[in-house]
Amino acid sequence: MADKLYRRATGLILLDDDTKTKNTAAGPASGPIQGCLLLDNASLGGQSGPEAKSGFAIGWWSSLASSSSPSRMIFNPKISETSKMSEKHSTASEPSMTVPEDKSDLEAGPKTIVTPEPLIDAEDDKDPNLVTWNGPDDPENPKNWPTGLKWKNTWTVSLFVFISPVSSSMIAPALADLAKSLGMHKEIETYLSLSIFILAYAIGPIFFGPASELYGRVRLLQVSNVWYLAWNLGCGFAKTKAQLFAFRFLAGIGGSAPLAIGGGAISDMWSAEERGKAMGVYTLGPLLGPVIGPIAGGFIAEYSTWRWVFWSTSAAAVAVQIVGLFWLKECHPGTLLRKRRDALAKETGNENLHTAEKVETLAYKLLHAFERPVRMFATQPIVFCMAIYMAYLFGVTYLMFATFPAIWTVVYHESPGIGGLNYLSIAIGSFIGLFFNLKLVDRVYRILKARNNDVGKPEFRMPSLVVGSVISTIGLFWYGWSIGNTHWIMPNIGALIYTMGTISCLQGMQTYIVDSYQTYAASAMAACAVLRSLCGFGFPLFAPYMYNTLGYGWGTSVLAFITMIFGWGSPFIFWQFGPRLRAMSAYASG
Repeated sequence: MADKLYRRATGLILLDDDTKTKNTAAGPASGPIQGCLLLDNASLGGQSGPEAKSGFAIGWWSSLASSSSPSRMIFNPKISETSKMSEKHSTASEPSMTVPEDKSDLEAGPKTIVTPEPLIDAEDDKDPNLVTWNGPDDPENPKNWPTGLKWKNTWTVSLFVFISPVSSSMIAPALADLAKSLGMHKEIETYLSLSIFILAYAIGPIFFGPASELYGRVRLLQVSNVWYLAWNLGCGFAKTKAQLFAFRFLAGIGGSAPLAIGGGAISDMWSAEERGKAMGVYTLGPLLGPVIGPIAGGFIAEYSTWRWVFWSTSAAAVAVQIVGLFWLKECHPGTLLRKRRDALAKETGNENLHTAEKVETLAYKLLHAFERPVRMFATQPIVFCMAIYMAYLFGVTYLMFATFPAIWTVVYHESPGIGGLNYLSIAIGSFIGLFFNLKLVDRVYRILKARNNDVGKPEFRMPSLVVGSVISTIGLFWYGWSIGNTHWIMPNIGALIYTMGTISCLQGMQTYIVDSYQTYAASAMAACAVLRSLCGFGFPLFAPYMYNTLGYGWGTSVLAFITMIFGWGSPFIFWQFGPRLRAMSAYASG
């Protein structure tokens, strides 16, 4: 008789209100089990590690009803007791228990859900201590946050990402005064004072990217910003070139954290269909920061001293830190679930509660997390190839930043302040590129997804990379051959065109990586940041020798030809083979 009362619906048994009422009246000891959450791996938001890509977990919740006190939701770790309670309810109310047969019945009123042991295969090993999201619509899941809160977090993260690149290039217009003040007699020493900040970007992300997946995005952003603030302030008090090099490098370590963490934070909050616009805002920081810095630095160098370049950026970092303290909210799913686990353990006294993350010692987990970016760079073709092209564009951009002062002050005989205004061409190009990408990147993604039976693919980000690479190549040819041979506006137009294409490329590549490695996006971006920063460090150092040997025309043409090789071929390769590469990856999301 009892067998007829059970109906299996996706592994759950439903009891109607009458049954629940009768059973509840029996007293606290026989109170009903009010909820059972059945989760598959997708419901966990991809939080399982690469070693475990399938399976499901069950979180058991019960409410003990009492006539003298309101019901209270607690975590029930006793599976056997739960099963006994289920059997007791099913037999005690046989005459009145009914099972809805269609969707309308399911929506007719509140139901009690129980899961007897026989419905789950023994090998599934249900875990009563698993702490995870309360269904796909859990409001604490960052992807379910209100849109306004998502954008507040996105803009705040972008502010942190913006302040560090400002410092990376703001000293460029003041390099001549700085070299004279600190006794730098070699040209390479002068450019080293600019690019050594970028060298630190190659080291910091190896730590900060994985650490943010262990300790949360917010804590790492705020601590690293304070570190950057202290050492950048010290640069303004440097008395020797050795002190300046050391302080700049240490400041760059802290400044590298937002660049390593930002992409992962965007992935935490936004779905693939919405992520393009958010990544566009995030990309603004790394592109506009190095542009706005020299504009301000030029006038500071002309009307004050080079030391105020560092002191002013430190003041800006203080302002960003204050904004972050009030606006920035933790968005890393793993960190939020660990906080939920700690709260439940404190409430229930059950120290066996855990999240879906693999249980490991802290030392092993830290070692494993820190080596992940290096492993992903070495084993993931998508990360490796995207990192090379991203690094190349980053290096060319910083080569342009480093050589701009000489072009405008030596070739076109402008003052440092007026010469710094030419960086506006790069800023305008960034805004134009960002505007068109914000309008088109998500729209193109949705169109291609609709044509693919409403199934999205990371490769649907490739069109922006194709268009951006073509535009960047044209801009480099224009820029190089117009320097010194035409009116000053012509090199500015070339720089504008190049930057417009570059922001399209960077946004396309960053979004492609985030879409491909959602759970490990921060580690993937950290892997890209290492090579990108090495190129940003090295390109300005060889720029004077390249231009002295080849001239501006042929020197920049070499850069344009390399852009053609990388940028025109790689999108088609990944369009064809990207899905196959992700299928073979233990880190890719699909």
